[in-house]
Parts: sequence; C-alpha cells; structure tokens
Amino acid sequence: MAQHSPAPTRICPDCDGFPTVAIDTGTLLDDGTRATLQVTCRRCHGTGSTRTAASASVVQREHA
Repeated sequence: MAQHSPAPTRICPDCDGFPTVAIDTGTLLDDGTRATLQVTCRRCHGTGSTRTAASASVVQREHA
C-alpha cells in the first residue's frame, strides 16, 4: 500500500524559518548582562512558516 508523505512546510521567505531573534542593544545591565530586544517576524507572526495558497483562499472566503 502506498505511503502518503506530508506536504512540505513552506518556510517564511522573510525570516527563512528563524521567526524570533534577539537583538543586542549595546547596553549593559547592572548584573553585567546585555539588554536585548525580542523581535518576531511580521509576515509569519513568529511561526516560521507561511500558509499554502489553498488554505489562504479558504480563510479569505470565510471572512467575506
């Protein structure tokens, strides 16, 4: 019997699958550690992948 393989995930083109990054501000805190900012990708909202065109069109129709 044939084995079905799952559809490949679509990696976000903006973040290349690295949706959250820590950016060093250059400021040292009182305990000697560096202050960082946690930033998430705007396109995928921190998931690292994007939806397929078919599922995106279904969501569009549901909201219409």
